[in-house]
Amino acid sequence: MDPVSVRPSPIAGTWYPDDPATLAALVDRLLDEGAAHLPPLPGRVLGLVAPHAGIMYSGPVAGRAFAAVRGQRFDVVAVLGPMHPYHPADILTTAHEYYATPLGTIPVAHDLLETLNARLQQHLGLGLTPMARDPEHSLEMELPFLQRAVGEFRLLPLMLRTVDPQVLHTLGVVLAEILPADSLLVASSDLSHYYPDPVARSLDREMIRRILAMDPLAVLRGEEEGRAFACGRAAIAATLWAAKTLGATQAVELGYATSGDTSGDTTMVVGYAAIALLTPDS
Repeated sequence: MDPVSVRPSPIAGTWYPDDPATLAALVDRLLDEGAAHLPPLPGRVLGLVAPHAGIMYSGPVAGRAFAAVRGQRFDVVAVLGPMHPYHPADILTTAHEYYATPLGTIPVAHDLLETLNARLQQHLGLGLTPMARDPEHSLEMELPFLQRAVGEFRLLPLMLRTVDPQVLHTLGVVLAEILPADSLLVASSDLSHYYPDPVARSLDREMIRRILAMDPLAVLRGEEEGRAFACGRAAIAATLWAAKTLGATQAVELGYATSGDTSGDTTMVVGYAAIALLTPDS
């Protein structure tokens, strides 16, 4: 495999273990613990909202998210997350053919990215901007969980800078149109950042309420209103629009915590939620 075609991990060994056996055992344990706390899921999981902090902080909540699809098989997993560093483009993707984690390589669904790019150009006049060796962690942090929970899949990676509702609505609808039937949507997002724990929990509860209401516009408005925060609000909104287009009718909270629950420091915390988007069983 040509090394140039593989996106190397910039965070393995810091955000999560770089030893394959250690990482696999840790993720499996988090999935086991997550499965033990799953509520009833009255339908098929079309999408997930999952956190993306360092695994020692958000791993228990991420484990609950991916436990909801453990053992299922998907041809494509579309992972949408924020691009935290500044970039002038609205929607970015990878220029590589594969993503690498210590657990192996994941092929990128470039055929679907090409179709998505063409459709977005047609509807919006803007498309996808490919980026090589991106530093973004939000998308990558979901990959070891996916590798252990669902096995092999093709990845459709999207990193968002825009919070424009028209762009995100169009993105969600077009994604729903082009994804194969056996696909999973994942919105990668943490919630409030660096508030005292009681304040964070209040802000996070409001954001979770908006997601559970499956109201993407309310999710986007939360920050402007100063009532609810999520660094991946654009990813959540686009994923909600895609899931609703695909028939999702219900969102179920799977877990919530703050960084203070693992660090013990509650003076300034980050919030994490796991949520499943469901379509009724056919």
